[in-house]
Amino acid sequence: MRALLSVYDKTGLVDFARDLEALGIELIASGGTASALSAAGIAHRDVSEVTGFPEMLDGRVKTLHPAIHGGILADRSKPAHLAALAEHGIGTIDLVVCNLYPFSSNPSIELIDVGGPTMVRAAAKNHHAVGVVTSPTQYATVLDELRVAGSLSDGTRHVLARAAFAHTAAYDAAIVAWLDGGGVLGEAPTGADAVLPATLHLTLERAQVLRYGENPHQTGARYRVSGSSPWWDRVTQHAGSALSYLNLFDADAAWRLVHELHADVPHRRAVAIIKHANASGAAVGETLLDAFAKALIADPQSAFGGIVAVLGEIDDELAAAICAGPQADVIIASSFSEGALQALVTRRKATRLLSAGAPEPLGLSVRTFGDTALVQNADELVTPISEWRCVTEAKPSAQQLEDLLVAWRVCARTTSNAIVLARDGVAVGVGAGQQSRVVAAGIAVSKAGDQSVGSAAASDAFFPFADGLEALTAAGVRAVVQPGGSVRDAEVIEAANAAGIVMMLTGERHFKH
Repeated sequence: MRALLSVYDKTGLVDFARDLEALGIELIASGGTASALSAAGIAHRDVSEVTGFPEMLDGRVKTLHPAIHGGILADRSKPAHLAALAEHGIGTIDLVVCNLYPFSSNPSIELIDVGGPTMVRAAAKNHHAVGVVTSPTQYATVLDELRVAGSLSDGTRHVLARAAFAHTAAYDAAIVAWLDGGGVLGEAPTGADAVLPATLHLTLERAQVLRYGENPHQTGARYRVSGSSPWWDRVTQHAGSALSYLNLFDADAAWRLVHELHADVPHRRAVAIIKHANASGAAVGETLLDAFAKALIADPQSAFGGIVAVLGEIDDELAAAICAGPQADVIIASSFSEGALQALVTRRKATRLLSAGAPEPLGLSVRTFGDTALVQNADELVTPISEWRCVTEAKPSAQQLEDLLVAWRVCARTTSNAIVLARDGVAVGVGAGQQSRVVAAGIAVSKAGDQSVGSAAASDAFFPFADGLEALTAAGVRAVVQPGGSVRDAEVIEAANAAGIVMMLTGERHFKH
């Protein structure tokens, strides 16, 4: 039995090779892998010795030779194949151990491997006879089976081949993404191609099996783009039940919202409470304890079973306040004090306690249905508050501007049609997911109650008629921000002036479905 070793990731290589040698397997190695084996005193043949041809073109050509690929690709069930090998003095290769450079970590032309992917694909193609190992995590399984049976089973070779094709697919996808960004020539595409390339090659690897999917009868998992390290990979779960699909979906929404609120109002601390991807409450305050207390104001009933996101450390005092409030499914924070963890674990045994770093920016959004996908870039709030237009006789105060900004941010992250009311940095009323903007306004006002008086409101899209605005002003709303752009803008602005309120136009819509 012969094994060919040529790896970038040399984790566990020496021990693996030594164990293969102990099993009587002849080793062939190339390049840096051969050097590593030589340094460890492990007997092997260099690829150039097998091919009878030296490496050339700065190492670009070394394994691309019939003595290598004939040995990998020969169909052992065909006498003609075996005769051809014998005629040319080529021995079979039964195990290929090869993993590729993580191209996306430092992309360049010289890191586009040709020989490696060719060997991996050849071995995977011929997996009825050849085992292909593309990750150090597979070494133990391969060794265990070789020790017991002397060869790899059909089932194991099948699993290894699938992983091999996934490995080369991820590698090629990284190269395509680099070329989409301009590649070595630096000629980045323009127009729509700059955002949405002609083809998308997303190779996803399963990172986490979840408790269940959106519902208990569904199976769910979290995947990451192959080779990436998203913020969820660095989340620490301190306590609580296993995470479900909706736990992650809602926690991601909550964590991103508190970071955005803090960026909007950097002199304040931010807390958000999310239920089914929408804020049941969100607030900025002087302290985290203050912000949490205020975040409960809008809808304490809906906060039960929700996600509490705290941008900062949860200390003993804040933990006591959270324990005294509604039961949360997930609490996510920058960190926890020892006393806070102990209190939360004792009082909220089922609650998942997560600590996390800052989330990375959102990239493309991909939504699939069947064999079709809708793709768009992330919905960012593009127009800064300094560029909003005041279109009414009344002008906003500094506090109104802050409240408008909080309402606008929360509204943009709320399912459409959406209306959000904010007062003193607190989202006091959230009307989400309604077919009618008037109904959304009514729900937001109803949840806000007396807090509507003197509040600021945001609408994720324009008011098609004045009735939605009038529902807000009748409840005491004193400032409104909306995109504008309706054919009846003049009518809506006239209604705002008649009510003596402030109206700001952003020029950008934020539907969320």
